[in-house]
Amino acid sequence: MGRRTTALTMMLASLGLAACSPGPERSVPARGAMLFQQTCAACHGSDGRGGSAPDLTHLAMDARGTFPSIEVLARMHDGGDAMPAFRDLALGPTVVVEIEEGIGTPVPEDMLAIWRHLETIQRPDL
Repeated sequence: MGRRTTALTMMLASLGLAACSPGPERSVPARGAMLFQQTCAACHGSDGRGGSAPDLTHLAMDARGTFPSIEVLARMHDGGDAMPAFRDLALGPTVVVEIEEGIGTPVPEDMLAIWRHLETIQRPDL
């Protein structure tokens, strides 16, 4: 096997390994749950069902069955009432997420992770 063939084989093998490793989107749910516990659970409860702040497990139900992505991200970013704004926190690099069809929205990775976690804890009923 020549040097070029060996180099090409090594490059393709490394690309294959890179494709198999979990990317940011694959690790988002676990990271989101961890970040939720660190930044949100003190007020919203460890399960998101409230405490001193609103219950976050029926956001989709309150929005007629569709998770209100834009509203949730806006509230996380801007804060409101007693909720602090996340916009001034170091929330990791920004990624572009398609929230509405065809519209890419820049979102910090950690905010994306918490948002994805909130989607997973939605309950169909109270």
